[in-house]
Amino acid sequence: MNKFDFHNLDGQILRTFLVILEESSVSRAAERLEVTQSAVSHTLAKLRQILGDPLFVRSGQGLTPTETALSLKVPVLEVLDGLKSLTDQRPFNPTSEDMHFVVAANDMQRDLIFPPLVRRFQTEGVKLSLEFKPSGVPSVSLLRDARCDMILTPIPPDAPDMIQHKLFSGEMMCFFDKTCTEPPATMAAYLAAQHVTVQFVLGGGSNDVLRAPDLPFIPKPTVTVSNFSGITPFVRGTKMLATELEYMHLSTLRELDMAPLPFETEVLSVFMVWHERSTNDPAHRWLRDTVIASSRQLRISDPDRR
Repeated sequence: MNKFDFHNLDGQILRTFLVILEESSVSRAAERLEVTQSAVSHTLAKLRQILGDPLFVRSGQGLTPTETALSLKVPVLEVLDGLKSLTDQRPFNPTSEDMHFVVAANDMQRDLIFPPLVRRFQTEGVKLSLEFKPSGVPSVSLLRDARCDMILTPIPPDAPDMIQHKLFSGEMMCFFDKTCTEPPATMAAYLAAQHVTVQFVLGGGSNDVLRAPDLPFIPKPTVTVSNFSGITPFVRGTKMLATELEYMHLSTLRELDMAPLPFETEVLSVFMVWHERSTNDPAHRWLRDTVIASSRQLRISDPDRR
């Protein structure tokens, strides 16, 4: 094995290596780690460069580990166990530390995840202040330049130093006012309707995440607003439609009615993204854990997906 700088290794890289080793597949490893395939590929490329070995070679439909990769399994497990014991011993109490985090998220992600967290923090006496900034389609510079500590987005920035975790996935649905109209029963009715969409000032919007293989075109909107909270005032009292993530009827679009679209769409996932330098920070890890726990409550809060 070539000599390498061990300072370039971290727990996230080593865990990704073990999951690829166990799954023999980048795609299955990405699904298990709840990240995109490109994120796993970036990590594997980085590890190959550090170690000077291909580690895995293609064999049929999967990956076969090299002798080097097989020899690393036990040492990597021991290193991860050591890291866990090290961090477990580090004292951290969220009620005794003053914490401030900047989160880049559009109002959909912000309103779904953080209001119940803030209410809980206030009850428990957690000393935390949160600052939110719009993300649009986020760039890697937001995290690299320390302009924020975390990004919540359905379009995660793609780079080897970005770490991501999938928070939740859902279907795109039709939002409407049932006192004025019925949901479209056919694709033709959907295409003929008037639509309200979101286009963020920083780039990106509703049309960027609406992926429907059979939809011949994306309808030109009648009204375009700069955030999700602007949808309801225009849809309410009209026959216009909005196409957004199903979970939004729990927060921003709760005053509107919701129904399935008359065609198939791809599932939309929302990711939490952070820079690798924050991975082992105990306060950042605590915030990530609380965000993940809050995202899991979305499904519990919405058992009757209409």
